[in-house]
Amino acid sequence: MFGKLREKFSNWLKRSKEKDEEKKTDVKKERGKAIAEEKTKKPKKKSEEVKRKVAERVGELEEVEEKAEKKIEESFETPAKELKEELDDGKEGFFSRLRKKLSSSVLTQEQFGEIFEELEIVLLENNVALEVVDKIKESLSRDLVGVSVKKRETEKLILDSLRKSILEILFEPKDFVREIEKSLEPYVVLFFGINGAGKTTSIAKFAHYLKKKGISCVLAAGDTFRAASIEQIETHAKKLGVPIIKHQYNSDPAAVGYDAIEYAKRHKIKVVLIDTAGRMYTKKDLMREMEKIVRVVKPKLKVFVGESISGNDVVEQAKLFNESVGIDGIILSKADVDEKAGAILSVGQVSGKPILFLGVGQEYEDLKEFKKKDVLKGLGLS
Repeated sequence: MFGKLREKFSNWLKRSKEKDEEKKTDVKKERGKAIAEEKTKKPKKKSEEVKRKVAERVGELEEVEEKAEKKIEESFETPAKELKEELDDGKEGFFSRLRKKLSSSVLTQEQFGEIFEELEIVLLENNVALEVVDKIKESLSRDLVGVSVKKRETEKLILDSLRKSILEILFEPKDFVREIEKSLEPYVVLFFGINGAGKTTSIAKFAHYLKKKGISCVLAAGDTFRAASIEQIETHAKKLGVPIIKHQYNSDPAAVGYDAIEYAKRHKIKVVLIDTAGRMYTKKDLMREMEKIVRVVKPKLKVFVGESISGNDVVEQAKLFNESVGIDGIILSKADVDEKAGAILSVGQVSGKPILFLGVGQEYEDLKEFKKKDVLKGLGLS
């Protein structure tokens, strides 16, 4: 995850270093040439004046060389250098221009808007939702516009502001495990999403996650529509060693969920995990059916499952499912193959709900608890 977005940030420092190395080499050549030229000149009466001019020229070149070396050293010492490695397409990049503006004068809103354009393009190209880009821009502007700082402090100021803006748009989930442990009734978790998003596999991973924490659960085969869906979740239940409640195909999914809850009560099982048929959020009849399931099973946790690689589409799905039936948390599947990672940055902010887990592989173990710090680390900002 974060591959493309990180890659977009990936060559700025490298190219900056190469340019500085070239500049350093050019300075050395010019210095040698100047010395050689002075040596080949015929002696004149004003030899002392010539020597003085040579010394001044050499001094100037040494000063330029020293600055070039210092710049190269600073480029390696600056924190989060992976983030700074792009945003430059051969022109003067975002950090370079922003640093120059901050070090020469107080940055105006108009100047910031011009400078931010290329960062905005990078974010949009990596499927970060427009409203999230706007929030990042607003946060950076709040921290940077009207600020004048010392040159050596500008990059730290920029990166600190970027870290803060990203943390502001991400939500971390509540401790639902503690809620489960405190609950006197079976804790009902309802899963939904569109077809093919990895919902049933995510439920199996979630069951495995609970088992590792010593929490008992029962699965409810509420997808009574899709061919082989009941067999699929039943196979997972056998592998995991957890009970499953199922009915016939085309039966009422709300009834399946109700029976699973009653089973949990009788057997003192802590959690009921209810699968549902994949449905498009644009189909009103299917959404009404989901509303009925919610009324009957009264879930404590409603989880939307979507594909991270869907980008802005999964963001829109989460938003509309939330408006229709309400969601409490999100699982993003296939995050391990999501190179752009725009959905991870956007889906929580747009829906107003936290990401609970990221699916990062095919095994039951491959369900990763969502942490803000992991996002910063993935972007090279930790």
